[in-house]
Amino acid sequence: MKKLLILFIGVLPMSILNAQDISDALRYSTGDAQGTARFKAMSGAFGALGGDLSALSINPAGSAIFNRSHASLSISNLNNDTRTNYFGTLNSDSNSSFDLNQAGAVFVFNNTNTESPWGRFTLGLSYEQTQNFDDDFFASGTNSRSIDSYFLAYAQGLRLDEISAFPGETDDEAYGDIGAVFGFANQQGYLGYESYILEPDTDDDANTVYTSNIAPGDFYQEYSYAATGYNGKFGVNAAIQYDENIFLGLNLNSHFINYERSTYLYESNSNVGSLVNEVGFENNLSTIGSGFSFQLGTIAKVNESLRVGFSYDSPIWYTISEETTQYLSTVRDEGGSTETRTINPQIINIFPDYKLQTPSKITGSAALILGKQGLLSFDYSRKDYSKTKFKPETDSHFSAQNMIISNTLKAANSYKIGGELRFDQLSLRGGYRFEESPYQDTTFYGDLTGYSLGLGYNFGGTTIDLAYQNSERDMNYQLYNIGLTDSAKLNTDNSLVTLTLNLRL
Repeated sequence: MKKLLILFIGVLPMSILNAQDISDALRYSTGDAQGTARFKAMSGAFGALGGDLSALSINPAGSAIFNRSHASLSISNLNNDTRTNYFGTLNSDSNSSFDLNQAGAVFVFNNTNTESPWGRFTLGLSYEQTQNFDDDFFASGTNSRSIDSYFLAYAQGLRLDEISAFPGETDDEAYGDIGAVFGFANQQGYLGYESYILEPDTDDDANTVYTSNIAPGDFYQEYSYAATGYNGKFGVNAAIQYDENIFLGLNLNSHFINYERSTYLYESNSNVGSLVNEVGFENNLSTIGSGFSFQLGTIAKVNESLRVGFSYDSPIWYTISEETTQYLSTVRDEGGSTETRTINPQIINIFPDYKLQTPSKITGSAALILGKQGLLSFDYSRKDYSKTKFKPETDSHFSAQNMIISNTLKAANSYKIGGELRFDQLSLRGGYRFEESPYQDTTFYGDLTGYSLGLGYNFGGTTIDLAYQNSERDMNYQLYNIGLTDSAKLNTDNSLVTLTLNLRL
């Protein structure tokens, strides 16, 4: 991102930003601990099992299952394959990234008082990546709607003198001043007007009606998307055993967000009467955030073969900061010759911090222990995404977005099943998961299905585990939230390979 001149907009009233929407809320409300290889090989079905560092992310009581202190470290390779369909034109892209996605340790303290019903007590520290945002895709096709609809949607109703430069003002000065005084919507109007896309009905400061210099017809469009970053958490865990068969646990989690996204739209047309024939529009977003959550959980040994578990995940209370930059270029026909107009303000829009509350989650689990031969485990979770909220709720923009979230999203169930077979020191594992779409319209954002495989070898005090997990989902990606709201149909296929080293301490 271009950071030659920094513009602080921290004093702006929140209601005139109009930047955050349902896609941001969902991005930071979803996620699943990438975790250890054993955890991933069984598709994360560990709510009633414990005895694994990543099992603590599902049920904090799981650390009290450990008989001895334990540490683990995991690295992973995530590969994203994305196929796009935009007005019948197909494209495909692939992206791969390596990460240190998990590290942690649990320390076990045994109660030496044999008459007490309270058994061992554990303390744990962990880091886990919950989302990897590294992704890119390319969409192209011929549309009957132009990017001019984006700028028209923002500009209509705004005074001309509030979206145009003063005589002698540079693009940097005008774009920055308009943003500081009037906000994001006026900046978009400025870009559209100064690039000759928008034509005022009258050349008067009080004008509020605009038409387009791009004539109706067909428009060839290319849209490039590139994102990077991750969402993760640091957790402090405490758990205790009671009366041999009951385990209780608590997690206190510190969350963080680091996300960057860049999009670029290229559009061309040869429509009769079109003054502007080419448009290039770039948007960059940088987001950082921090948050807090807690988890409560219990595991009960019903008998030697059956365990059941229940856990509650609180909402995550985030505070989020965002920065944006923009670039716009047009090519127009001026009396039979072409002229290029480039607006490249060296300005970073720094928005006031806002808060996001994600929905809580409940998980019920059951596990069948097959002696030393293996195990079978099942997890069911429910999370009501319609409860996601931007704050402060008194802000008019956030209130409107919260209403959209409430009417568009729903409670989603997830089902995970995993199994393990042991042959002396060797373990073979597999799993399956199904996660319902958080959207009421599942054709817009589909369900997720996935499977996993893995193996592990126990060397005594050291264990090495390897896992492969695959998941797939269909969704529609909306290019812009206003005006040009057409969507590219995406099929995402994610493959994750994880290697974990476990140590008994």
